[in-house]
Amino acid sequence: MSNSETLLNAFFQDQSFIRSDIESFNNFIEEELNRIIEENREVEPTIIPPNVDEFKIRFDKIRITKPEITEADGSRRPIYPMEARLRRITYAAPIYITVSAHINGAQRESFETQIGNLPIMLKSKYCHLNKLPREELIAKGEDPDDPGGYFIINGTEKVLVKIEDLASNNVMVEADKVGVSKYVTKVFSEYGSYKIPHSIERMKDGIFYITFTRVRRIPIIAAIKALGLTKDEDIMKAISDEEQFDEIVVNLINNADLKTDEDAVDYIAKRSGITQSKEIRIERMSEILDRYLLPHLGTSPKDRMTKAYNLCKMIKKHVLVERGLVSTDDKDHYMNKRIKMSGDLLADLIRVNFKALIGDLLYNFQRIVKRGKFPTIKVIIREKLLTSRMYSAMATGVWVGGRKGVSQRIQRLNFLETMSHLQRVVSPLSATQENFAARELHPTHLGRLCPIETPEGTNIGLKKNLALLATISMDTSNEDIVKTMKNYGLKPVTK
Repeated sequence: MSNSETLLNAFFQDQSFIRSDIESFNNFIEEELNRIIEENREVEPTIIPPNVDEFKIRFDKIRITKPEITEADGSRRPIYPMEARLRRITYAAPIYITVSAHINGAQRESFETQIGNLPIMLKSKYCHLNKLPREELIAKGEDPDDPGGYFIINGTEKVLVKIEDLASNNVMVEADKVGVSKYVTKVFSEYGSYKIPHSIERMKDGIFYITFTRVRRIPIIAAIKALGLTKDEDIMKAISDEEQFDEIVVNLINNADLKTDEDAVDYIAKRSGITQSKEIRIERMSEILDRYLLPHLGTSPKDRMTKAYNLCKMIKKHVLVERGLVSTDDKDHYMNKRIKMSGDLLADLIRVNFKALIGDLLYNFQRIVKRGKFPTIKVIIREKLLTSRMYSAMATGVWVGGRKGVSQRIQRLNFLETMSHLQRVVSPLSATQENFAARELHPTHLGRLCPIETPEGTNIGLKKNLALLATISMDTSNEDIVKTMKNYGLKPVTK
């Protein structure tokens, strides 16, 4: 046996083809679920009983058990995948959450309740088959060589197809063939359920404009001043302290009359069509800047200076590209792509549906309060709502955000086709448009994506497959990266 064969055999003895997907699902349950609860930690109904000053519903710990089934007589017992296939039911585990009600700051009730069922990926940490030896797998009716990595929904085996997308929170400068500006700087700012596109353009008058959500083409210097960086000298230094960029001077002169951050906020509010009184204008615009301008950097007023410095760095990159000192970004380079695996896709689904569950809970609470009663929270949580929405998305493949075909029936014609389906990566681009550059093989695909396996016809280059030995690393939290960089001497500018 050659060295390469020995190495390959050793690799596959303890590694699976679909290890990354299983890790992604485990990470979703252990980390992402808690993050989703953190985003919606406290909710306050708008209609509360007249004798109560403050009422809050708080969500605390979330936990998941292993898959189980509730029989017709109400008894619960563990269920294995083969029984789920044969009985045409879903292989899922109950999700429990601790809910407490707080009246005027004092806790009234606290209890743990089931909020739904979550389909469990086969061979993941929360599956009964995890780490079972071959003999036990055979005894349970399973193929011992089956890799897992899929779900059983109503008895049908479903795989969540990986989606490749442009990396969020990543500043990219591209040449703009159709717009007024020669180059455009883009960043997709992602935070929780928000994914907000931002673009910076330099018009023929030499002024840099920024566009995001409801705010269209406002001078970027006005936005920087609104965030608290009001002195022209400080803005110039934040853009570059090595040399003075003449392109910026005309922008500073154009917004010289904006002396304070309040003036700048009011100016943006007027440009954005907010027509109320000055106090309300400033309050509404400040909220939009906090919540929708680069939300990945934070959504509270204390994060404004960080956002101002980041906007300055974006201007610097744009100017350097215009001068030809830095090349434009290649969005087909795999450095600028991210792959959404099962864990990320389920997180998107749960995030939206958990918000729907909260909305339903508040509606039920307020409806009963209007009748003059004070309900307990336990009565108004509908566990079937979350479960039915999850099952529906996974059964039909229609995902949040209007994506279709995310969940597919696994192909079982032969073992290789099954492996290929579990390794599939799909681009969200439309199959009817040309998109030649996106379909072409890029040098950075080497070792990551298979250069041969792709369908012919309209989907060519848009449906790809992972290379045999490709593994996908998990996201690292920003806090960990910043901590490591600080150990190497990073000094935060906002201090």
